[in-house]
Amino acid sequence: MAGTIKIKLVRSTICTPEKHKVIVRALGLKKLNRVVVRPDTPGFRGMVKKIPHLLEIVD
Repeated sequence: MAGTIKIKLVRSTICTPEKHKVIVRALGLKKLNRVVVRPDTPGFRGMVKKIPHLLEIVD
């Protein structure tokens, strides 16, 4: 799928700053090990770069 990225939530947002929780929710992730497909835009890439310790990009 060209032009999209798959993002997976691999760590919990418990005990993380509120900003990180807001970013996770904005990406559309609610539960652990769920994968969402989002457009590969600089905005979404920036969100992923803010919290790389919580997310994983799936191939």
